Amino acid sequence: MSKETLEHLNTQTLIGYTTKRGTAWHYRADRQAAEPNHYPGAVPVADVYRRLFAWKPVSAPLQATIMDERGVTSITDDTRQVIIRPDTGAVLGVFKSGYQIHDYSAWLVGNVEAILDTDELAIGSAGLLKGGAVAWVQVEMEETLSVEGVQFRPFLTAATSLDGSLATTYQAGSQVVVCDNTLSAALGQPTERVKIRHSANSLGKLASVRDALGIVHGVADSFSQAVKALCDEAVSPARWDRFVNAYTGTGDPQAGKRAAANARAQVSALHALWDYDARVSPWKGTAYGVVAAANTYLHHEAEVRGADRATRNTERAITGKLDDFDAHTLRVLAGV
Repeated sequence: MSKETLEHLNTQTLIGYTTKRGTAWHYRADRQAAEPNHYPGAVPVADVYRRLFAWKPVSAPLQATIMDERGVTSITDDTRQVIIRPDTGAVLGVFKSGYQIHDYSAWLVGNVEAILDTDELAIGSAGLLKGGAVAWVQVEMEETLSVEGVQFRPFLTAATSLDGSLATTYQAGSQVVVCDNTLSAALGQPTERVKIRHSANSLGKLASVRDALGIVHGVADSFSQAVKALCDEAVSPARWDRFVNAYTGTGDPQAGKRAAANARAQVSALHALWDYDARVSPWKGTAYGVVAAANTYLHHEAEVRGADRATRNTERAITGKLDDFDAHTLRVLAGV
């Protein structure tokens, strides 16, 4: 199950373009607040500010109260700071004094809005996770593009945290319409991603942010070129078998019984996707089909622990881990 409640997902995430893409998996009409969190078109910027980022995180010195036989003693440590969400009173993180808060409104909306400055891109989704400790805003093109039969939507995700789990990150990617999978912008090429740590000098790095956001217009071209090249690369049945064995670790003499059983299950699932699944089989016999099979398996069939599948996919997308999976797939394929 998700670590987030249905009430949270229906009030603290905003989902756009439902006319084109339908509702999110967690949509429940009876869990909506006074206004729905789904939008037929783009999510209005004003609603992101108002509904998600109206509060500002605050910092306070770390304090502790000790009770013992001598009585009550209060201690204040000015070298540590506590990050608090003032509207709920939740403690989001404890850090050294040099930690720099990256306010969501400024870093996830203000920077993006000011630098992109175009009518072609709009907010497709935004949300808070972990009680407000993590947030993201995804900007995308409204229209669906197509290359080699692959329909996709380029996007740029801005994400950060107040609990230390995520540096402020700006990264590009593409979402494949047929399976709703996220693929890296250039499918294994150097990822278009900029990370800015929450350090004391981070506020002086807006030039790096500008460079990151400038790439969004090139995502469509780079993704299209990568898909076309992969579709042109033939993968014979024998090479596919070698890939599956190498990718899953089948035949590893060091594998335990559970690992060997998991590998066999993964082999079976990959072959089924390759042969019969509409999200993969149209590209069977090509390198793109290999990427599609591995990516679809990861998104929809691989075992998930500690969260539901959709939440885990969201976490991987905003941290860039999905890009690393795609790059790994291509490295394995190149090696067979």
